[in-house]
Amino acid sequence: MKKLLLIIFILFLTTNYGLSDTNSYDMYGQKTGTFRQNGSTINQYDRYGAKTGSYRQTPSGYNSYDRYGQKTGSYKTTGSTTTQYDKYGVKTGSFKTDSNGVTTSYDKYGQKTGSFKKDSSGTITQYDKYGRKIGSYK
Repeated sequence: MKKLLLIIFILFLTTNYGLSDTNSYDMYGQKTGTFRQNGSTINQYDRYGAKTGSYRQTPSGYNSYDRYGQKTGSYKTTGSTTTQYDKYGVKTGSFKTDSNGVTTSYDKYGQKTGSFKKDSSGTITQYDKYGRKIGSYK
């Protein structure tokens, strides 16, 4: 579940922060993957450079696909909120950004699952729901 939330948040970052090529890191600073934008498509790669999925822009957000091109879900952005849906259209989570630029993630029940903060260097740090650092993006 945590990995899925990371992937979804990259879509949110690309949409809201204009990031085009983003590396993800674990809490120890080890690279875990890359998200690379090419036009209206974001491709996801693991730490070894193997493609693991893709995300294609739609008028309202993104559709996600596995490495074989099968649709796995969709993400719709309205204002400062991005909502996640599974391939059947059922809501599974969301991300909301406040006026200070802090993004909070929620599960399908509206319970907080974590937060993300961007610093002046452009690095985005991810925290769990208790405020503990669990990863970063830059």
